[in-house]
Parts: sequence; structure tokens; C-alpha cells
Amino acid sequence: MRFLIRRFLFYLAAGFFAITVNFFLPRMMVGDPVQIMFGRFQGRLDPRAYDALRAAFGFVEGESTWEQYVTYLTNLSQGDLGMSLSNFPVPVSEVISASLMWTIRLIGLATIMAFVIGIGLGILAAWKRGKFIDNFVLPVASILGAFPYFWIAMLALYYLAFTAGWFPITHAYDVAIRPDWSSNKFVLSVVYHALLPMATIVLTAFGGWMLGMRNNMIGVLAEDYIVMAQAKGLSDWRVMLVYAARNAILPSLTGFAMALGFVIGGALVVEIVFAYPGIGYTLLNAVNGRDYPLMQGIFLMITLAVLVANFIADVIYVLLDPRAR
Repeated sequence: MRFLIRRFLFYLAAGFFAITVNFFLPRMMVGDPVQIMFGRFQGRLDPRAYDALRAAFGFVEGESTWEQYVTYLTNLSQGDLGMSLSNFPVPVSEVISASLMWTIRLIGLATIMAFVIGIGLGILAAWKRGKFIDNFVLPVASILGAFPYFWIAMLALYYLAFTAGWFPITHAYDVAIRPDWSSNKFVLSVVYHALLPMATIVLTAFGGWMLGMRNNMIGVLAEDYIVMAQAKGLSDWRVMLVYAARNAILPSLTGFAMALGFVIGGALVVEIVFAYPGIGYTLLNAVNGRDYPLMQGIFLMITLAVLVANFIADVIYVLLDPRAR
């Protein structure tokens, strides 16, 4: 428990530091970001919105930096991330929440699938060294993992979607269908559109998990307690899963937590290739549109998600490894 309290305080301090950096980012830019926005839109913005945008950034006339910082923390505690410029006057929180669920469904599920498949195959490859999985599946998975995932995505999009016509080319669902999660037709359309981008992520990601788990397993299988478990006559499946895999998986948990944390950021290039309306695609549009409030909100979400995911990994680590307790 003392270990978890220390880790919690560490992540709390890191989160506070990230929030502080996020506050000072607009103030580190050359010039006034609001002026840059007005210059970009060349008179299309109402001049009366100037003060409102400065207030949304925390640039309030007559207030010191400390007072602006307190105002920023107050707004943040209420979930107020400001207004999105490219989607004005829609709040940043609404823009992020609209795209976040698409990213979680696609990238989150693909990350979990890649981890489960890779860990499972890594356990079998180590337990049955020299067999088919170790000699054939592992090299193929490693080769696939060496390719950039966006390159695989472009090949899949061209040959399977554009040329063969087996999959849709863009978007998260058929735009001719009214979005309604109670409709089976809409749900099937969402699944159909997600199959190809999800497959490209899984194919390029599971090889790394598989190789790492295999190497960890081989090290654990040489330990004395594994020999003792086998000498006691325990079944191979119990020795493999309960004694070996349970300890070998621990180093992979931190990496998996990091991967889950970065799910919030989306698979930027994959979402661009498939025009999938996730966080990564939204971030690209925010950068191209110089939408600083939206960029700030997304960066903050990614940072906090990584910190939370790492703390959850620490909790799981303590539960699985008695030595940490």
C-alpha cells in the first residue's frame, strides 16, 4: 500500500506539472495566439469575439499571470477547455468527446487484441520452442512489425478497398445511414468500416508483444520454482500459465499501460489514411487550422491518460507480484 501511495503522489505531481505546462504553452508562442487566429481568418471573425477568445486562452486584461493561472485551473476543474476555433462556437470538450469514442472503439480494441494475441502466441512460442509457432509465426510477426503501420494501411486500402472493393474506403460508417446505436444496420456499418483499419493495427503490433513475451518466458522457465512445479507433477498448462506466464508478463504490463494511455491520442496516420474521425484525425485538423484551444485540450487528455494508465499498471503489478507488496 505504501508503494501505491508513493506512486499515486508521483503521478499526481506529474499531472499537475502537465496541466501547468499546458497553461504556459500559448504564452510561450511568439506573439499573441489570438492575433494569429484573427490574421488567419482575415476579417471573417467578428472583432467583438477578440476579447472572448483572449479570455478563453486566459489572457484577461488587468490580470497577472498568477491570476490567469488560477482562472485556468478553475475552468479546468469545471471541464471548461475553452472554445474550438475551427468549430466555433462549439466547446473543445464537445469536439474531443465526439471523436474520442471513435478512437477508443477502434484503436483501443485493436491495442487490446494485439496485446492478447501477441502475449498468447509468445507464451506458446516459448513453451514449445523449435515448433511451428516459434519457427514460423514469430519471424512473420516480427517482419510485419518492422513495416510502418501506415504503409500496411495504405496497401490494404488500395488493394482490398479501392481495387477489390471488399471494404469501404473512408469514414467510420456509411454516411447514408442515420447514426443510431439501437439500429443493427448502423452498428454493422460501424463494424464493417472498422475491420480494415483495425486489422492493419493488429498485424503490425502483435509481433512486438509476442517477441517480448517469448523472451521473458524463456528467462522465467529457467528459474528453480518452475523446475520444482514440474517435479511436483503439476499439469503443463498450470505451470505454463500460473507459474511462468504470470511472472513473465509483468515487464509487458508497463508497456501495455503506455499503449493504452496513448490510445487517447489515436493512431494518427491510420486515421488519416482511412479518414476515420478519431482523435488523431481531429488533432491533424486542429494543427492545420491553428486551433490552439483544441490542440491544448487534446495534448492534456493524452498526458493525463498516460499517467492514469501507468498508475493502473502499477496497481496490477502489485496484485500479480508478491515481491512488490
